[in-house]
Amino acid sequence: MYRLFLRNVLAVFLMLVALGYSEAQEKKAYKVSCIGFYNLENLFDTLPGPNDVEFTPDGPNKWNSERYYHKLNNMAEVIAQIGDEMFPGGPAVLGVSEIENRLVLDDLVNTPRLKQSNYQIVHYDSPDRRGVDVGLLYRPEFFKVTSHRSVRLNIPDNPEFRTRDQLVVSGLLDGETIHIIVNHWPSRSGGEKRSQPYRIAAAKLSRSIIDSIRATDADAKIILMGDLNDDPDSRSIIDYLGAKNNADGLRSGDLFNVMASLYREGIGTLAYQDSWNLFDNIIITQPLLGKDRTSWVFYKAKVFNKPFLRQTSGQYAGYPFRTYVGANYSGGYSDHFPVYIFLIKEK
Repeated sequence: MYRLFLRNVLAVFLMLVALGYSEAQEKKAYKVSCIGFYNLENLFDTLPGPNDVEFTPDGPNKWNSERYYHKLNNMAEVIAQIGDEMFPGGPAVLGVSEIENRLVLDDLVNTPRLKQSNYQIVHYDSPDRRGVDVGLLYRPEFFKVTSHRSVRLNIPDNPEFRTRDQLVVSGLLDGETIHIIVNHWPSRSGGEKRSQPYRIAAAKLSRSIIDSIRATDADAKIILMGDLNDDPDSRSIIDYLGAKNNADGLRSGDLFNVMASLYREGIGTLAYQDSWNLFDNIIITQPLLGKDRTSWVFYKAKVFNKPFLRQTSGQYAGYPFRTYVGANYSGGYSDHFPVYIFLIKEK
């Protein structure tokens, strides 16, 4: 009888401890940060350039100031809404691609919708034949840049090949070092198979950048983002970058593609011939999956695909609402949806 009494007392005690622990867990407060990527699809100014006849007032697209500023305001509206369910004002850090130069980024961050967020810019001109670059926007109240560099992709078998550089930015996110690599890998022009070696070369370069960062800090928190022109299950990403599509059993040095589960669900970032691709990837190093929430850890990945970003009618209903459909101006946004992640840590 006494034994039964003790057993009941112990059971009640353990239950109270468990409830107390659960309550304590529920009461924990977290800081949230948002990091994203957006292919801005041909964000060109209106001035003629060596690689730019198409996007000028007299060019085939009749790209004038009215259309340019409409595009800027559209892009700004999207950026301001990315992640606003948990992090208002736009992401703390946003990688961008398909931008012509520093000027268009200056104009973008000074739009009425973004000016209050005080976005700063990291940008380098790259040798891409189309004249487009990658860049990074960041809000200095949340992210303080400590270093940045641009890394060129050279193809030994084709020295004339020109594409976007890879942008490497390190900084302090609420005091903790985070490394960002912004990419826009070579396109599938000429066919997926024929162009694949160029994306494999880009994947190898990205991997070497990650390995060089980890050589000085094995537990470095690295976020690789960009329009990779390949899906999460493509050879370039799986076999050459080495990104896993499952977080189970990851070891130090492993990479995890946080967009893979969305891709498996049929969610994409761009559409072609009535099928979806998820070319806009965010890939993280294993330390961002840690259980210690006293420092930044990955929480959730999303595709920003609200209804206003979709074509509402016609042949391309449901597709991303673009600025141009073929040669016809439609006044939309981009042919890609943005992607973003939330990081959390205990306050």
